[in-house]
Amino acid sequence: MLISCNSCQKKFVVPDNAIKESGRLVQCSACGNKWTQFPIKNFSAQKVTRKIQKKPKIKKNLYTAEYLKKKHGLIIEDTKKSEINNNANNGLGFYGYTIILIVFFLAISAILNLTKDMLILSFPVSEMYINYFYETIEFIKVFFLEFLN
Repeated sequence: MLISCNSCQKKFVVPDNAIKESGRLVQCSACGNKWTQFPIKNFSAQKVTRKIQKKPKIKKNLYTAEYLKKKHGLIIEDTKKSEINNNANNGLGFYGYTIILIVFFLAISAILNLTKDMLILSFPVSEMYINYFYETIEFIKVFFLEFLN
């Protein structure tokens, strides 16, 4: 039996015994349209003809905003608006965050330098670690100065 979709006119071949006298709910695999199909009378007398002229295939966008809203309840925004919003929300980027991280470590080391004597008096064990920290900073400073020269 040859049936066709009421919405997109796509044709399907279905076995004769698949459609009962009471009808059957079928769904188009191309557009998702559902309808009740009843058996076609005198199917054997129906002549199936094939068109010789081929129509150019037009690619339909099956996932339009209207279709997604109707079928799945999804609301899609305009892409141009979302692109503008995405460009505005790029943030600081890699270099911005790197500069913030460097400033943060410089501030911590400056605060540590100001309170170094108080920390050593309060925690005498920490003297070795604080001195090691400042020696490491000196090595890094010498490395960069030699690298630039």
